[in-house]
Amino acid sequence: MTRATREKGRDGVRTIDLPDHGSGHSAPLTHVGFRADGQRLATCSYDGTVIVWDTGDPSRPTPLARLRHRRLVNASAWNPADPEVLATASADKTVAIWRVGEQGQTTLHTVLARHTDDINSVAWLPDGERLICVSEDGRATLWSAVDGAFIAEVGSHEAHCMMVSVSAQGLVATVGEDGLVAVSDPDTTAEPRTRRYDSSIEGCAWSHSGRLLAVARDDGAVDLLTADLDVVRTVPVSTSAARAVAWAEDDSSFVVGAYDGALHYFDVVGTRLHRVEDRRVWPRSVAVAHGVVAAGSFWNGPHLYDLHTAQEIAAPDGATHGPNALAQHGDELLIGTDSGLVVAVTTDALGTETVRTTAFTDGPILSLATDGATVWAGTYSGHVLRHDGTTLATSTDLGAPVPSLALHEGTLVAGTYNGEFLLLAHDTLEVVERIQAHDGSVKSLTAVDQGFLSAATDRTVEAGGPHGRSKLWEHGNLVNAVAALGTEAAASASRDHTVKAGRLTRLPDGTWRAENVQTLLGPDESVKCVALLGDAEHPVVLAGSYDFGLYAWQVDWDDSATTLASGHVLAEFAQGLSCMLRLTDGTVAVAGWDGRVLVVGLDRAGRPQVRHSLHLGELLTASTTSDRAAAARTMESRAA
Repeated sequence: MTRATREKGRDGVRTIDLPDHGSGHSAPLTHVGFRADGQRLATCSYDGTVIVWDTGDPSRPTPLARLRHRRLVNASAWNPADPEVLATASADKTVAIWRVGEQGQTTLHTVLARHTDDINSVAWLPDGERLICVSEDGRATLWSAVDGAFIAEVGSHEAHCMMVSVSAQGLVATVGEDGLVAVSDPDTTAEPRTRRYDSSIEGCAWSHSGRLLAVARDDGAVDLLTADLDVVRTVPVSTSAARAVAWAEDDSSFVVGAYDGALHYFDVVGTRLHRVEDRRVWPRSVAVAHGVVAAGSFWNGPHLYDLHTAQEIAAPDGATHGPNALAQHGDELLIGTDSGLVVAVTTDALGTETVRTTAFTDGPILSLATDGATVWAGTYSGHVLRHDGTTLATSTDLGAPVPSLALHEGTLVAGTYNGEFLLLAHDTLEVVERIQAHDGSVKSLTAVDQGFLSAATDRTVEAGGPHGRSKLWEHGNLVNAVAALGTEAAASASRDHTVKAGRLTRLPDGTWRAENVQTLLGPDESVKCVALLGDAEHPVVLAGSYDFGLYAWQVDWDDSATTLASGHVLAEFAQGLSCMLRLTDGTVAVAGWDGRVLVVGLDRAGRPQVRHSLHLGELLTASTTSDRAAAARTMESRAA
C-alpha cells in the first residue's frame, strides 16, 4: 500500500480505533485534571479519548462522558468561569472546546485552528474566554475560545514547550525541554521574565494565590519561584526527573509526580510528608481538589488518594496490555507489556499460536533481554527483573526507569532515564558500575560484536563498549531507537520524524565510524522503532511511527535519492507502533500499542512483506477460555 492510498479521515489524520476497555481507557492515562469543585475529573489517554468522571464520591469515580480526538490526548483544562466547559489538547494538533453537562451530555463548541505540532498543554486565562496552548514546536499561543480565533504568540522556546500554567492574576508561565522558564502577561507588551536551567523542565504550577510558581526539574528537584522568578526554595524530590506538580487549595502543600514512579507530598517549606509508590501509577500528571489527589495510570483509570493521609481512595480496575518490548527466547517471541506481563508466543507451521504468560510485575515493562536461557526485564519503576524459568529475582531500586537493556561480554547493560549505563552482574543483578553515558535518557541499546549501540534523548547515536564510545550521528530531536545489521549497518528512529541509516566500520583502535549516512523520510509523526532486514550491502529498513504507519525503505548506499524514493507504507495499525525485533531467521517482529504484532520478511525479490499477524489482546482473551490457559497457569505457578 502506498502512502497515497492510505485510508484516512477527511482531515488527513486517521482515527485511533482501540477496543473499549470496560468503563475506562484502553491505553495509559497521560493527564488528569480536576474541576475546581472536585466534582468532575477529566482523564486523557493514549487511546485518543478523554473521559469525564463524576468524582462527587471519590471512592467510586463514575464515567459520565467520553470525548474523542484523532491522536493521543496530552492535556485538558476546565474553564474557571464556566464549570461545564472543558478544553482538551491532542497530538492531532488541535485543541477542542467542549461543553459537558452535569448528566454527561456533551457538545463540541469549537476546535482551534490546526497547530503546526502536537499540543502538550493548555490553560485558561481567568476571564474564561481566552486560553494558552503550548506545543512541540516550542510555541506558546493565545486563542479566543469564543470563536476559535488566533490572537497572538505570547512566547517561544528553543525546544519542546512542555507545560503552561496561568496564575490567578493572569500571568502565564511556560516551561520546556530547553530548560527555560518564562513568565509573561498577555495583557501587556512587557518582555517575559525568564530563568534558564541546565536541564529540561517538564512541569510547572502556580499556587492558587499566585505568589509561588513550582517548577519540576529534570534533575529530580522542584524549585519554588516568585513571580519574578527568584528562587524561594529548592526541594529535593527524587533521584529521577520530577515531572508534574499540583498545589493544595490553601497552598500549604504540594504533590509531585516523578519518574521514579512515585507521588511525593511536601509542605510549603519543603518538608516531606508522604511518598506513595504504586507501580500501576504513571505520575506524569497529578491534580488536587478538595482534599483529593488524582494521578495518571498505566491502567484503565485514575488513581485517587487522600491529600492529608496519602491513603488510596480509588484505583483503576483493569490492566492495559500495550506492548513496549520484544525479545526472542528459543522459538518463543516474548512481549513485555504495560501491565507487567511478559507474554510468550510460539507459532507452529500451521500458524497456530501457543501462549504462556508470566507476571513479572504490576507496572510497565519497558525493555527485555535474553541469552536463550534467562530473561531480563527493565521496568518503569526503576528495577531490573531476572527470570531463569523457575525463579523471579529483582534488583535494588536503580533510581530511574530502565527503557533499554543489552548483554555485553557477560555483563547486563541497563540504560536509564538518567542517561546512565548501569553495568549489572547478570546473575545477581548487583550494580557493578555506573557510567554517565548520555546527556539524556538512554532510550535504546542494541548489542553488536565487541560492543553495543545506544540511542538517547540527547539526539545522538553512539557505538562502542561501556567506556570511550564513538558518536555515529546526530538527529534533529531525541532518538527513540537504534538497530543493527551485524556490525556493518545501523539505523535509528527519531522524534524529528526521520530515520537515519549508515554503514559501520570498527577501526583498529577500537573506535567506530559511520559512513554513507542517509536520512529517510515519510512518517508524519515521531518515529518510535526501527529494524533492518536483508544484507548490509542492500538492506531494507523498517520503521514504525506515532502516525500508525509501518514504513519500509530499500537502501542504496551509493544513491541516497534512490533510497528516499523507495519509501512506502507497508502496513497500518490502530495506534502508534512501539517496538521491533530482528529475529534470527531473517524476519522482524513489529508491535503496536493497539496489541497487533506482525512478522515481516523478504520475498524472493528482496521486498518486505507481512508473513504473519496476531493480536495480543485476542491471544490473552483466548488463553483464559481454552487449553492455553493451562499452559499459562503452569508457567505462573513456576514463577511463584
